[in-house]
Amino acid sequence: MSVLVDKNTKLVVQGITGSEGAFHTQQMIDYGTNVVAGVTPGKGGQLFMDKIPIYNTMKGAVEKTGANASVIFVPPPFAADAIMEAAEAGVELVICITEGIPTFDMLKVHEYLKKYPKTTLVGPNCPGVITPGEAKIGIMPGFIHKPGTIGIVSRSGTLTYEAVHQLGEAGFGQSTAIGIGGDPIIGTKHIDAVKLLNEDPKTEAIVLIGEIGGSDEETAAAYIAENVDKPVVAFIAGQTAPPGKRMGHAGAIIAGGKGTAEEKMKALAAAGIHVVKSPAEIGKKMKEVLG
Repeated sequence: MSVLVDKNTKLVVQGITGSEGAFHTQQMIDYGTNVVAGVTPGKGGQLFMDKIPIYNTMKGAVEKTGANASVIFVPPPFAADAIMEAAEAGVELVICITEGIPTFDMLKVHEYLKKYPKTTLVGPNCPGVITPGEAKIGIMPGFIHKPGTIGIVSRSGTLTYEAVHQLGEAGFGQSTAIGIGGDPIIGTKHIDAVKLLNEDPKTEAIVLIGEIGGSDEETAAAYIAENVDKPVVAFIAGQTAPPGKRMGHAGAIIAGGKGTAEEKMKALAAAGIHVVKSPAEIGKKMKEVLG
């Protein structure tokens, strides 16, 4: 068991012929992900690496290959349309890697996806999702992940990799790692990912990585307090961030006095979550919690 992606995932790469899309498609194939098609308008009929068919539309790709997942490496001005096209084609999982999509475009996507409740969007501006040993969809380095029982949900890509390293040093692998992205409007929030990992019998504990801005971590904390019996270890980035300054991610900003690291850490601790002050403590804390 795992969540979102596994060896049965059939993947379409939207933007497969661009430099980012081409490079990461090769990496995903090398990892063992079942990439069944690519989509680049105007390039239909060509082959990627002499074997993967390219289609002009998502509808054509899904009809011909039975794909059930999509990953998006489309430039920011066109990425929102790519998400909506994937949903309309009936894909169950859409992972959008693209950074820099205008927030107004994502508002339209957010409304549009209400018509397609069977489609789960992860991202945008995220590293993707990996179930170690089965499939990776996105840009994370596959070799650092090992199969195991710890689920990870994170707003930060590089902190996900750090958590994976810390867990590995402590002898733990991952069931699934979900990079949810750092934009203000994202498809899968902390609470959604925690629900999935909580319901997964293979996941015995969860690492939650948040950052300043918004209130998603507090919402997840309230859910965890009521519904999750599995141990949760959490870290919040941005503990020294000044108010009103955007810290890297578009969504990482303390606005109107809300969204501080201190507030989030208090809410998580009050929910019975094991909060660490440094990402270097994630592995040690997990070992301590699981005995």
